[in-house]
This record gives sequence, structure tokens and C-alpha cells, in this order.
Amino acid sequence: MFSAKWFFDLDSRLREMGLDSDAQTFDEIRENLSCRKILNSDEFATQCVYVILAGGFSQKTAKKIHAKIMNYIYKNGANFDGLFELFHNKNKVNAICEIWNNRDVFCREYYEKQTTDERVKYLSKLPHIGKITANHLARNLGEDVVKYDIWIQRLGCVYAENPALVKKIDNGKLCDEVKCACDDMFVDLCNKTGLPRGYIDVVLWKACQNGLIKL
Repeated sequence: MFSAKWFFDLDSRLREMGLDSDAQTFDEIRENLSCRKILNSDEFATQCVYVILAGGFSQKTAKKIHAKIMNYIYKNGANFDGLFELFHNKNKVNAICEIWNNRDVFCREYYEKQTTDERVKYLSKLPHIGKITANHLARNLGEDVVKYDIWIQRLGCVYAENPALVKKIDNGKLCDEVKCACDDMFVDLCNKTGLPRGYIDVVLWKACQNGLIKL
């Protein structure tokens, strides 16, 4: 594990299985991480809505719900009652309405931040966007960051060859030691593959999720 050959084999197998996507395709993610595109406020809000919906669902389900939600919004605006009929989660629908109705301000303020860390921190304060989700959203916006979800934390512990770290995995509050193990793993794989860590992150996450990596 953790060689360039191992990583590129995972990437290839995912593509062969038709699993080479998150909100965008692997190629789009890789291109955007290499040269970050500046989105307009509608595009920015659309990405926010996707990560809000993605939590707790498979990617296939999240994409289907996201398409319905965005189709409704583009036709009718962010109306709570109408959206709630499509998706019965009061907290998420409230967040979606708040983000869409304030998208111009949120988008402008996000791009006004001067560093990646400042932009990620800003995203974490948006409605229904926590620290881990903020990294997911940031990556989809072209920031070269890592999501640190449960799969990546487990994989980082394997890389560190430290079984005791497993007990410190927490998908709600990222442990500094676990984060350090994950960061070491990404630095190593970035050096070996020449790829952005955000791209490595999405490939490893997808490979774990679909059983190509057994943990």
C-alpha cells in the first residue's frame, strides 16, 4: 500500500467501474485543483447545496436529490415549503434557503479571503457547513484541501502503523494526532504521484467507500 503504483491502480479501477466522480468527475476535480476556477454566485451556492445534501447519503442518491432541489430552485426560487415537499429535512432545507437567498454576499465574502485557510474557515461558518464538510466544499470549489472524513482517518492510522490511533478517530471532532497521520500520508503520496492532495483524497475516499481498500 501507499505506493504510486497502488494509487494509480485504484484510480484506474474506479474509472473502469464508472465510479470516477464526486460532485464533478475525477478529471474535472483534478483540473480544478490544478487551476482553481472562480465561480459566480449561483455556481457557488449550487456547490454549497450539494455538500449539505451529501451528508448521510450515497453519492448516487445525493446527486439525484441535488438535481431535484436545484431544478426547483431555478424555476421557483428557494421556497421552504416547496423544497420541504421534495426533501423532508427541516434543518437542511432551511440552510439551503439561507444560502441561496444570500448567495451573492456569501460568494463575494468567500472570494475576498486571501488564503486557503481563511476561505475554508469562512465556509465552515455557513449554514449547516461544519469543519469537515467545509473541507469537502472547499475541495469542490477548487481548494487543494483534504476532507478528513472517517475513511481517510482510518487510512491515515494504517499509514502511521499505529493501531492505538484508531481509538482517537472521531468524525465529529478531528484529533490532532490522527490529522497529522493523514497529512503525512498525503505528503508522501503527493511526492510519489505528483498529484494534488485534494485529488488523492477523493480517489482514496471513493476506493474505501467501494471496498477497493479493505480497512
